[in-house]
Amino acid sequence: MAATEITVLSGGAMRRFLGEAIPLFERDSGHKVTIHYAVTREQKAAIEAGAAFDIALLPRAAIDQLIAAGKIEPRSPTLIARSIVGLMVRAGEPAPDFGTVGAFVSLLRRAKSVSYSKGPSGEYVAELLQRLGLAAEMRDKTVFAIGRPVGEVVAAGEAEIGMQQNIENQLVKGAHLAGPLPRELGNFVPYTAGFRAGVPASAAAQAFVKFLGTTEAVRIMRAKGLEPGNV
Repeated sequence: MAATEITVLSGGAMRRFLGEAIPLFERDSGHKVTIHYAVTREQKAAIEAGAAFDIALLPRAAIDQLIAAGKIEPRSPTLIARSIVGLMVRAGEPAPDFGTVGAFVSLLRRAKSVSYSKGPSGEYVAELLQRLGLAAEMRDKTVFAIGRPVGEVVAAGEAEIGMQQNIENQLVKGAHLAGPLPRELGNFVPYTAGFRAGVPASAAAQAFVKFLGTTEAVRIMRAKGLEPGNV
Protein backbone atom coordinates (compact mmCIF):
# COMPACT_ATOMS: atom_id res chain seq x y z
CA MET A 1 0.00 0.00 0.00
CA ALA A 2 1.45 3.39 -0.97
CA ALA A 3 2.15 5.81 1.85
CA THR A 4 -0.75 8.23 2.30
CA GLU A 5 -1.32 11.32 4.43
CA ILE A 6 -4.46 11.19 6.59
CA THR A 7 -6.05 14.29 8.11
CA VAL A 8 -7.85 13.76 11.42
CA LEU A 9 -9.99 16.31 13.27
CA SER A 10 -10.24 15.30 16.91
CA GLY A 11 -11.72 16.44 20.17
CA GLY A 12 -9.08 17.63 22.63
CA ALA A 13 -9.80 14.85 25.12
CA MET A 14 -8.15 12.36 22.75
CA ARG A 15 -4.82 14.23 22.65
CA ARG A 16 -2.92 12.20 25.27
CA PHE A 17 -4.08 8.88 23.80
CA LEU A 18 -3.50 9.73 20.15
CA GLY A 19 -0.21 11.45 20.95
CA GLU A 20 1.22 8.04 21.78
CA ALA A 21 -0.84 5.89 19.41
CA ILE A 22 -0.25 7.79 16.16
CA PRO A 23 3.56 7.34 16.07
CA LEU A 24 3.06 3.58 16.39
CA PHE A 25 0.61 3.55 13.49
CA GLU A 26 2.93 5.68 11.37
CA ARG A 27 5.88 3.43 12.16
CA ASP A 28 4.05 0.23 11.28
CA SER A 29 2.04 1.47 8.29
CA GLY A 30 4.29 4.04 6.66
CA HIS A 31 1.33 6.45 6.47
CA LYS A 32 1.43 9.99 7.84
CA VAL A 33 -1.28 11.27 10.19
CA THR A 34 -1.85 15.02 10.42
CA ILE A 35 -4.09 15.70 13.39
CA HIS A 36 -5.80 18.87 14.52
CA TYR A 37 -7.20 19.08 18.07
CA ALA A 38 -9.90 21.47 19.23
CA VAL A 39 -12.90 21.48 21.51
CA THR A 40 -15.84 19.62 20.02
CA ARG A 41 -17.98 22.65 19.23
CA GLU A 42 -15.09 24.22 17.27
CA GLN A 43 -14.40 21.04 15.29
CA LYS A 44 -18.08 20.63 14.53
CA ALA A 45 -18.33 24.24 13.33
CA ALA A 46 -15.23 23.83 11.16
CA ILE A 47 -16.62 20.69 9.53
CA GLU A 48 -19.99 22.34 8.94
CA ALA A 49 -18.12 25.24 7.29
CA GLY A 50 -16.41 22.87 4.86
CA ALA A 51 -13.11 21.91 6.51
CA ALA A 52 -11.26 19.16 4.64
CA PHE A 53 -10.54 15.97 6.57
CA ASP A 54 -10.45 12.22 6.25
CA ILE A 55 -11.59 11.22 9.75
CA ALA A 56 -13.46 13.08 12.47
CA LEU A 57 -13.02 11.68 16.00
CA LEU A 58 -15.64 13.31 18.18
CA PRO A 59 -18.35 12.44 20.71
CA ARG A 60 -21.12 10.40 19.10
CA ALA A 61 -23.71 13.16 19.53
CA ALA A 62 -21.57 15.51 17.41
CA ILE A 63 -20.98 12.81 14.80
CA ASP A 64 -24.73 12.20 14.56
CA GLN A 65 -25.36 15.92 14.07
CA LEU A 66 -22.73 16.01 11.32
CA ILE A 67 -24.33 13.00 9.64
CA ALA A 68 -27.64 14.88 9.66
CA ALA A 69 -25.85 17.88 8.11
CA GLY A 70 -24.47 15.68 5.33
CA LYS A 71 -20.85 16.05 6.45
CA ILE A 72 -20.13 12.51 7.74
CA GLU A 73 -20.73 9.30 5.80
CA PRO A 74 -23.79 7.76 7.55
CA ARG A 75 -22.50 4.17 7.43
CA SER A 76 -19.01 5.00 8.69
CA PRO A 77 -19.23 5.72 12.45
CA THR A 78 -17.09 3.42 14.58
CA LEU A 79 -17.02 3.66 18.37
CA ILE A 80 -13.35 4.05 19.27
CA ALA A 81 -13.22 4.84 22.98
CA ARG A 82 -15.39 5.32 26.01
CA SER A 83 -14.03 8.29 27.92
CA ILE A 84 -14.97 7.53 31.52
CA VAL A 85 -16.48 10.34 33.58
CA GLY A 86 -15.19 10.36 37.14
CA LEU A 87 -15.73 12.26 40.37
CA MET A 88 -13.01 14.36 42.00
CA VAL A 89 -12.45 15.70 45.48
CA ARG A 90 -9.66 17.88 46.83
CA ALA A 91 -6.40 16.06 47.56
CA GLY A 92 -6.33 14.81 51.14
CA GLU A 93 -10.10 14.60 51.44
CA PRO A 94 -11.55 11.12 52.00
CA ALA A 95 -13.19 9.54 48.98
CA PRO A 96 -16.97 9.78 49.42
CA ASP A 97 -19.39 6.93 48.92
CA PHE A 98 -20.97 7.22 45.48
CA GLY A 99 -20.80 3.65 44.21
CA THR A 100 -24.53 3.30 43.73
CA VAL A 101 -27.02 5.63 42.09
CA GLY A 102 -28.67 6.30 45.44
CA ALA A 103 -25.37 7.13 47.14
CA PHE A 104 -24.37 9.36 44.21
CA VAL A 105 -27.64 11.31 44.40
CA SER A 106 -27.24 11.73 48.17
CA LEU A 107 -23.69 13.01 47.70
CA LEU A 108 -24.80 15.60 45.16
CA ARG A 109 -27.56 16.80 47.45
CA ARG A 110 -25.18 17.11 50.42
CA ALA A 111 -22.43 18.88 48.49
CA LYS A 112 -22.18 22.64 49.02
CA SER A 113 -20.83 23.12 45.49
CA VAL A 114 -20.12 21.04 42.39
CA SER A 115 -18.18 21.67 39.21
CA TYR A 116 -18.35 20.39 35.68
CA SER A 117 -17.37 21.71 32.26
CA LYS A 118 -19.29 23.02 29.28
CA GLY A 119 -17.62 20.50 26.97
CA PRO A 120 -18.74 16.94 26.10
CA SER A 121 -18.56 15.63 29.66
CA GLY A 122 -20.33 18.74 30.90
CA GLU A 123 -23.14 18.05 28.45
CA TYR A 124 -23.26 14.49 29.80
CA VAL A 125 -23.41 15.73 33.42
CA ALA A 126 -26.11 18.30 32.63
CA GLU A 127 -28.22 15.64 30.93
CA LEU A 128 -27.58 13.26 33.83
CA LEU A 129 -28.74 15.80 36.42
CA GLN A 130 -31.86 16.37 34.35
CA ARG A 131 -32.45 12.61 34.16
CA LEU A 132 -32.04 12.26 37.94
CA GLY A 133 -34.41 15.15 38.63
CA LEU A 134 -31.61 17.24 40.19
CA ALA A 135 -31.07 19.97 37.59
CA ALA A 136 -32.97 22.72 39.37
CA GLU A 137 -31.61 21.71 42.78
CA MET A 138 -27.99 21.85 41.59
CA ARG A 139 -28.19 25.03 39.51
CA ASP A 140 -27.28 27.54 42.22
CA LYS A 141 -24.35 25.53 43.55
CA THR A 142 -22.71 24.73 40.22
CA VAL A 143 -19.31 26.23 39.38
CA PHE A 144 -18.49 25.80 35.70
CA ALA A 145 -14.92 25.01 34.71
CA ILE A 146 -14.25 27.15 31.65
CA GLY A 147 -10.86 26.96 29.96
CA ARG A 148 -9.39 24.67 32.62
CA PRO A 149 -9.90 21.13 33.92
CA VAL A 150 -12.58 20.61 36.54
CA GLY A 151 -9.88 19.20 38.83
CA GLU A 152 -8.28 22.64 39.03
CA VAL A 153 -11.55 24.14 40.26
CA VAL A 154 -11.73 21.47 42.96
CA ALA A 155 -8.04 21.82 43.85
CA ALA A 156 -8.50 25.58 44.31
CA GLY A 157 -11.36 24.98 46.75
CA GLU A 158 -13.89 26.65 44.45
CA ALA A 159 -16.03 23.50 44.38
CA GLU A 160 -16.39 20.64 46.84
CA ILE A 161 -16.66 17.95 44.18
CA GLY A 162 -16.23 17.84 40.43
CA MET A 163 -17.21 15.60 37.52
CA GLN A 164 -15.37 15.33 34.21
CA GLN A 165 -13.66 12.87 31.89
CA ASN A 166 -10.83 11.17 33.76
CA ILE A 167 -8.41 11.77 30.89
CA GLU A 168 -8.75 15.55 31.32
CA ASN A 169 -7.63 15.42 34.96
CA GLN A 170 -4.87 12.84 35.23
CA LEU A 171 -2.14 15.49 35.40
CA VAL A 172 -3.98 17.92 37.71
CA LYS A 173 -2.32 18.47 41.07
CA GLY A 174 -4.31 19.11 44.22
CA ALA A 175 -7.35 17.07 43.23
CA HIS A 176 -7.95 13.37 43.76
CA LEU A 177 -9.88 11.23 41.30
CA ALA A 178 -12.16 9.29 43.63
CA GLY A 179 -13.48 6.95 40.92
CA PRO A 180 -15.91 6.63 38.02
CA LEU A 181 -19.55 7.56 38.32
CA PRO A 182 -21.85 4.55 38.79
CA ARG A 183 -21.84 2.32 35.72
CA GLU A 184 -25.64 2.21 35.70
CA LEU A 185 -25.62 5.88 34.70
CA GLY A 186 -23.80 5.19 31.43
CA ASN A 187 -20.70 6.89 32.85
CA PHE A 188 -18.80 7.71 29.67
CA VAL A 189 -18.57 9.97 26.64
CA PRO A 190 -18.46 7.81 23.46
CA TYR A 191 -15.76 9.04 21.07
CA THR A 192 -16.58 7.90 17.55
CA ALA A 193 -14.70 8.01 14.25
CA GLY A 194 -16.52 8.99 11.07
CA PHE A 195 -15.34 9.42 7.49
CA ARG A 196 -15.99 12.55 5.46
CA ALA A 197 -19.15 12.35 3.39
CA GLY A 198 -18.90 12.39 -0.39
CA VAL A 199 -15.28 11.26 -0.47
CA PRO A 200 -14.42 7.54 -0.59
CA ALA A 201 -12.45 6.64 2.53
CA SER A 202 -8.87 5.79 1.62
CA ALA A 203 -7.38 2.44 2.55
CA ALA A 204 -5.02 4.34 4.86
CA ALA A 205 -7.90 6.03 6.70
CA GLN A 206 -9.67 2.70 7.10
CA ALA A 207 -6.43 1.14 8.37
CA PHE A 208 -6.04 3.90 10.96
CA VAL A 209 -9.54 3.38 12.35
CA LYS A 210 -8.88 -0.36 12.49
CA PHE A 211 -5.55 0.25 14.27
CA LEU A 212 -7.32 2.19 17.05
CA GLY A 213 -9.00 -1.08 18.07
CA THR A 214 -5.80 -3.15 18.22
CA THR A 215 -4.24 -4.54 21.39
CA GLU A 216 -1.39 -2.03 21.14
CA ALA A 217 -3.71 0.96 20.89
CA VAL A 218 -6.02 -0.35 23.62
CA ARG A 219 -3.08 -0.66 26.01
CA ILE A 220 -2.33 3.06 25.57
CA MET A 221 -6.02 3.90 25.75
CA ARG A 222 -6.48 2.22 29.13
CA ALA A 223 -3.35 3.85 30.52
CA LYS A 224 -4.95 7.21 29.76
CA GLY A 225 -8.22 6.47 31.55
CA LEU A 226 -10.20 5.40 28.49
CA GLU A 227 -11.97 2.16 27.72
CA PRO A 228 -12.00 0.64 24.22
CA GLY A 229 -15.13 0.91 22.17
CA ASN A 230 -15.19 -2.79 21.35
CA VAL A 231 -15.66 -3.93 24.97
